[in-house]
Amino acid sequence: MAEPFKNSFNPQMISRMGEHLERAAGEMKFDRVGFVEFCLEGIEQRELKQRSNRIVDGLQKFLPYDFLATAQILSSSLDPATDTPLDAGEIVPEAKGIRGWAIMPMADYVGSFGHEYIEESLVLLRELTSRWSAEFGIRPFLRDHPQQTLDILDSWVRDKNEHVRRLISEGTRPRLPWGLRLHGFVRDPAPVIKLLEQLKDDKSEYVRRSVANNLNDIAKDHPALVADIARRWLKGASKERKRLVRHALRSLIKQGDAGALAALGYNKAKVLVKNFEIVTPVVMLGAFLEFELYMVSNSSSDQPLIIDYVVHHQKANGKTSPKVFKWKGLLLKSGQSIRAPKRHGIKPITTRKYYRGKHRVEILVNGTIVCGHDFELQLA
Repeated sequence: MAEPFKNSFNPQMISRMGEHLERAAGEMKFDRVGFVEFCLEGIEQRELKQRSNRIVDGLQKFLPYDFLATAQILSSSLDPATDTPLDAGEIVPEAKGIRGWAIMPMADYVGSFGHEYIEESLVLLRELTSRWSAEFGIRPFLRDHPQQTLDILDSWVRDKNEHVRRLISEGTRPRLPWGLRLHGFVRDPAPVIKLLEQLKDDKSEYVRRSVANNLNDIAKDHPALVADIARRWLKGASKERKRLVRHALRSLIKQGDAGALAALGYNKAKVLVKNFEIVTPVVMLGAFLEFELYMVSNSSSDQPLIIDYVVHHQKANGKTSPKVFKWKGLLLKSGQSIRAPKRHGIKPITTRKYYRGKHRVEILVNGTIVCGHDFELQLA
């Protein structure tokens, strides 16, 4: 079994972190023993974010009150920067400074206490992200000082370090998981898109994938805008940019968004459903829903198709909740017919509670529902 992420904040890591901070503090002094004891107090009962927040509190308690003095200590405590891919590993004995998961609370400290010194704080976050990531720590600056922060990020888009360039795209995600919600960018993503435009052809896959994730965030609130960006970016696009756009549209594609599908060349399908049969009209929980689709092309030309299906799950209040599942993509030639069987497991999972009664499955072709049937779910 994989080690829980929370165990990255462990006694060895925190102890080594204290040693590097003590070294960096020099004549300013740093109570290493007190810091380590404070951070380790009750650690077994704390989850990942709680352990990180405890370290933030320890930095505030044991480092100088003067933020600029503390910023110098934090900067001097770091492992030498690298432009090669970083893992999220803990501090190890042979490291010359702090890197990996320990950067998370350091960046959060800057995000909490560095607002009187915006330029100095962002310079420090730039150094921190080069040793892991500062995508969480930069978000309070984007919320409270958006224009000044955006101007500085704009000056970093050609930085030689890919981790710095990724901080621009990842840190500005409006709905970054685990991160502070950037409501201003949720409402108006234009300032973010201006940065993404400059990074869409970045030489690093690491950065381009982050650009795609940012667009995927924006698509949750502005689907038509992202579909329009996709159409524009796909004109004369390299294979790398095509991959970026498809990844950016993944949620819209799964939802059957017509604009996103059209941007990828999937227009309204011209098909005729000859038969759609539910092979298992009554399904026991833990078994399979089986169905079969038979349809023919109604077009004089070949058609690229994306075929998905929607299961409408029964809820406690008698209403249903739809869930889209990916099925297949194909090129349907003029006049061609296809017969496609499918087995869909309906098994207990932690993220859904099943209820007995009528459910429904529908077939989507290029985002449009072309047929559907009900089936009955039995729990025992």
